[in-house]
Amino acid sequence: MSSALTDLFPHPIVQAPMAGGVSVPQLAAAVSEAGGLGFLAAGYKTADGMYQEIKQLRGLTARPFGVNLFMPHPEHPAASSGSTGAAGAAPSHAAAVGVYAHQLAGEAAWYETELGDPDSGRDDGYDAKLAVLLDNPVPVVSFHFGVPSRDVLDALRRAGTLTLVTATTADEARAVEQAGADAVIVQGVEAGGHQGTHRDVPENDGSGIGLLSLLAQVREAVRLPLVAAGGIMRGSQIAAVLAAGASAAQLGTAFLATHESGAHAVHKQALTNPLFTRTALTRAFSGRPARGLVNRFVREHGPYAPAAYPDLHHLTSPLRKAAAKAGDAQGMALWAGQGHRMARELPAGQLVEVLAAELAAARTALSGGGTA
Repeated sequence: MSSALTDLFPHPIVQAPMAGGVSVPQLAAAVSEAGGLGFLAAGYKTADGMYQEIKQLRGLTARPFGVNLFMPHPEHPAASSGSTGAAGAAPSHAAAVGVYAHQLAGEAAWYETELGDPDSGRDDGYDAKLAVLLDNPVPVVSFHFGVPSRDVLDALRRAGTLTLVTATTADEARAVEQAGADAVIVQGVEAGGHQGTHRDVPENDGSGIGLLSLLAQVREAVRLPLVAAGGIMRGSQIAAVLAAGASAAQLGTAFLATHESGAHAVHKQALTNPLFTRTALTRAFSGRPARGLVNRFVREHGPYAPAAYPDLHHLTSPLRKAAAKAGDAQGMALWAGQGHRMARELPAGQLVEVLAAELAAARTALSGGGTA
C-alpha cells in the first residue's frame, strides 16, 4: 500500500491542503508537475466550488493530485471559555459563543464590519462533496477533524481513490486503520493551521506530541503507510521523517510563501517578518486549536475563545476579511508552523526541486557518502 501511494508521485513530497484560499489549483498543479503531490482544500467551499477547482486543476496538469475534506462537526453540548460560572460549571455552548461575540464587538467597530452568524452551518457540505468525488473520482482524498465511516472509505476505494486520514495520537491512528483508510497523515504539534484532532478536548490545548515522537508511536501502533506533517521546511527534515518510518512528508507552511500560493501578500510577508517572533496554538479565530503567528488578535482574544468550532470561524470571518482588505496583519489569521522563518519565496515547482535535491544530499550524508 505504501508503494500504491508513493508510486503516484516521484518525490516523497506532499503539499498540504491549506483551506481559506491558499491551496489554489495553480499551486497544486505546480507541485504535481514538479513530481510532488499537489492538494486542493475543499474546506469552507461549496461542493460546486470544489468541483470547479478540480476541473481547473485537471486543465493544468494530468498528474495525480489530492482533495481534502473536513469531517462534519456535531452539535456541542457545552463549551469552555477558560472561565466558570459561580457554581463552577462551564457555560453552555451558546452562552460561551455569545460572551465571545460581545468581546469582539470592539473589533467589529474598529474594522467597520458586522460579526458573522455563528450558526452558519456545521457540516461544510460534506455529503455533497463526497457525492461529487464519487461521481468524478480523484487520485487521493484526505480527511481532517475525524475518521470517515468504513462505507465512505470503501466507496472511495471502489472508485479508485486512495484515502488518507489525519491523526495526532497513536489512538487516533488506530481508529484510522480500523476504519479502513489507506494511509495515516501523522500530524505533529509543530504543524501550522488547525490540528486534526478527532475530538476537540479543551483540557488538551497545547499539549500535542512532537512529530518525531509521534511518528515512532504511530509506527508501532499501526501497519499503514505514514505521511509525516508538522514543521517540515527542508529536505534534510524530509530525510529525517523518512528514516523514522514515514513514506512521505507533507509540507504546508513551506508552500504558503510560494509564488502560486493563494495566501494574502501580508500573510506571506509575515512568515519571515522579525515582528512575529513565535507561533502558538489558539482558538481565537475558529474555536479549534490552530497554530499561527502570535499577533494582537491572538494575544487579546485567544485566552478567552471557547471551544466552539465552526461557530467562531463563522463569527470572525468578516473580521478576518476586513483585516486582510486593510492589510492589517495584527487582525488576520496568520496560520504558520513552527518552521515559518525558514520559508522561501520561490515558484512552487522550484521549491519541490530544491527540497528533492536537499533530500538527496541528506540521504547521501546519512549513508556515509558525503556531507549535507
